[in-house]
Amino acid sequence: MEERILSVSQVNAYIKSMMDHDELLASVCVRGEISNYKLYPSGHHYFSIKDADSALRCVMFRSSAVRLRFRPENGMKVLVTGRISVFPRDGAYQLYCTSLTPDGVGDLYVAFEQLKAKLAAEGLFDSGHKKPLPKFPHRIAIITSGAGAAVMDMLRILGKRYPLSKVMILPVRVQGAESPAEIAGAIRYANRYQMADLIITGRGGGSIEDLWAFNDERVARAVFDSGIPVISAVGHEPDVTICDFVADVRAATPSNGAELAAPDQAQLRSQLQNAQTRLMESMTKQLKLSRQTLAALSAKRVLQSPENYLQDKRMQLDYLHQQLITASQRQIAENKQRFIHLTASLEAMSPLKVLSRGYSVVRAEDGALVTDASRVQVGGRIHVQMKKGSLTACVEQVEEERV
Repeated sequence: MEERILSVSQVNAYIKSMMDHDELLASVCVRGEISNYKLYPSGHHYFSIKDADSALRCVMFRSSAVRLRFRPENGMKVLVTGRISVFPRDGAYQLYCTSLTPDGVGDLYVAFEQLKAKLAAEGLFDSGHKKPLPKFPHRIAIITSGAGAAVMDMLRILGKRYPLSKVMILPVRVQGAESPAEIAGAIRYANRYQMADLIITGRGGGSIEDLWAFNDERVARAVFDSGIPVISAVGHEPDVTICDFVADVRAATPSNGAELAAPDQAQLRSQLQNAQTRLMESMTKQLKLSRQTLAALSAKRVLQSPENYLQDKRMQLDYLHQQLITASQRQIAENKQRFIHLTASLEAMSPLKVLSRGYSVVRAEDGALVTDASRVQVGGRIHVQMKKGSLTACVEQVEEERV
């Protein structure tokens, strides 16, 4: 029997044909852990799934990958659905994935947690970025479905609470593949043209799939970049979306969003009435005090008789004038007595007073006082000062003091 020789391509093509016609391998769902995950620029995903004993190569083409709602990661346990076939070029079999879901939890939940962690790490949820809501908004923009019950509830509440505010509706789709782009575009449009002082965006309740547009990264970044404060009013109170974390204020429901956006006119009227009452009471009290002050001033003598007041001041001036004269005379007398006393003391110490009693002052020829006879020589000349006149004498004899 002649041995049949096959080429490598023929062998791989034969094995591929066998696997492609196997009903079991044509549609399988395999559980495993992702490893060696790579995303190529072409949009194709290449990875392996493994368990404790084996590994299986997988590929997910871009046409299937665009339906992914989460980002696959190494170590993630998943359920992979697709077909197993051979790639003829390499002669290796692999699982061609058509769907990929997390094992044990929904893909939407995983996508939600992944985006939440990513935006939180970038600081989009930080309270420092939250803008305060205006107390009395002049214009409010509502970004939601124009035909839903939520917009009707918000219009009714805003009209009842604060009819002074102008409300504008920017209708968008809030469900479906096109809705995230429309919502983000409406938020940017309102900011570009400064259409409002406040934005409310949201929709009524529904499943997580219905609310998914408000978990989209494009919507989250548009809310974060908005220079106009944004209230997120999505679903019912238990519902939480990424938009709620990024928005400046999170409302439990669309109706609650309208309540947070505008003040209550009934409460404002009550506050105004209370302020008016306090103002009237304050004015009444002030008038009463002013009347009391006026009555006290009118009772004063100066207002009753200005001439008497002037007379009193004249008498007071005369009294002060007399006191000033008396004080001046007393001061002059005291100074005069002091002068006399000082003059007597000075005369008592005056050399002329001594001379009047018969004493004289002797000076040497150089004018120095002679207090010691030894300082004068015989034949020397001295000058003698007396009470009346002076004389010059020649010393004939010097007698020194004997001890």
